[in-house]
Amino acid sequence: MPPKKDPPTVAAAERHGYEFFGPPGAIVISAGLPLVCYALTFLCNDVSGCPAPSLLHPSTFTWDQLKQEVGWQGYSSLINTKAVLGTLGYYFLSLVLYAFLPAETHDSTPLRTGGKLKYRFNSFSSAVFIMVILGAGTAVEGADWPLWVFISDNYIPLLTTNILIAFYLACYVYVLSFTVQHPKDPNMRELAAGGHSGNLIYDWFIGRELNPRVTFPIFGEVDIKAFMELRPGMLGWIILDLAFIMQQYRNFGKVTDSILLITAAQTIYVFDALYMEPAILTTIDIISDGFGFMLSFGDLAWLPFTYSIQARYLATYPVELGLKGIAGIFAVQATGYYIFRSCNNQKNRFRTNPEDPRIAHLTYIETAAGSRLLTSGWWGTARHINYLGDWFMSWSYVLPTAAAGYVIRNAAAHPISATQSDAVFFNNSYGKYVVPGDAKGWGMIFTYFYMLYFAVLLVHRERRDEEKCRRKYGKDWERYCEIVPWRIIPYVY
Repeated sequence: MPPKKDPPTVAAAERHGYEFFGPPGAIVISAGLPLVCYALTFLCNDVSGCPAPSLLHPSTFTWDQLKQEVGWQGYSSLINTKAVLGTLGYYFLSLVLYAFLPAETHDSTPLRTGGKLKYRFNSFSSAVFIMVILGAGTAVEGADWPLWVFISDNYIPLLTTNILIAFYLACYVYVLSFTVQHPKDPNMRELAAGGHSGNLIYDWFIGRELNPRVTFPIFGEVDIKAFMELRPGMLGWIILDLAFIMQQYRNFGKVTDSILLITAAQTIYVFDALYMEPAILTTIDIISDGFGFMLSFGDLAWLPFTYSIQARYLATYPVELGLKGIAGIFAVQATGYYIFRSCNNQKNRFRTNPEDPRIAHLTYIETAAGSRLLTSGWWGTARHINYLGDWFMSWSYVLPTAAAGYVIRNAAAHPISATQSDAVFFNNSYGKYVVPGDAKGWGMIFTYFYMLYFAVLLVHRERRDEEKCRRKYGKDWERYCEIVPWRIIPYVY
């Protein structure tokens, strides 16, 4: 097999058209997604229900009643000093572990302007270190360990803090990008192809610099995009899940199979990504996308606080699946994981070591750009087959919540009737209990949101990938599409 060719060196990262409907879309997304995070948090809550009862009776809806139902205490309650210090301490710990734990060093794929960047990878060992600390604290003090209580009590301020960090980081890297010596920087810095349109808002949102880096005293150089991709937010997602497990135990004195299954599935996904950290060097996030608000908000706020919504739901309304339920959901998870990991391993091996005997038999086409496109194996069945595995796994995150929806009632005002067998005590010392009530099914708007959103995200990402590949490979991409006609789902889409 001939050696893999590096892409030709170019003088500059070419500009191309807007994505996300340009500046208006960037404004709507940047302002709207934080509001969506708050809506998911307030409207599916542990004060009155999921959804808040007023939403189920629009004819009698009032804002004052809704505020009472969601526990609204004014804007000052959105953030506090404890949450800020706790979040910054978590980020600092991640930085310390990144700098001082043993690490592997890998080269990036060739840059547009020539050369390769070096990356330091130890996110898996860093995560294991943090998990050992969490395990030790829990072993000593159980579900009442102050960290778990702190996360439950300060969930909204923690969300706000991470949103603000995402905004700050997007502004910082945008300003930093103007120190890039475009088009050929001696430090191998370069602008993202789609991030220097000249429109301030759009470039701030999409990311102007491709791989912004910062050098700290003692800690050394840190690639901001790679650091944020897998460290604070990804592990934070699992930490939030664990906090909700502890919250469920404090509420009900037990932990259900549903919340354990969701947390296990998501933990496997996250730790697999951390263990395979070098594989991010072949992803479009690292190769093509700049680092702006889109990625900073997605990594630090959207991912951990939106993806953990099912565990948060189950902390308030426990669901027992039983062996048959567990087996069915596990089968979905295993199928998705097998597709996702197998095809990504195949791609990574092909790009990094085409002589590997596990992929040496695969067929491909050569492109004028010097790259090779697989036409057999996983990538011969669909051009973005990895997204299918990703989506299957998302099912296993939402199915354990069943026909979601609950109402929280006060036992003194609404005594439990003899026929109300589905009542579940919640914070029993306060005389509250949880029932599906007329909210049953409506909670799926929240708990199944991830699966629907993820489908839209993957289709949109696939469209972006297609456009970038079409610009990069031209007629070669058209030839490839004729050989591999399916986008994500073979024979369907």
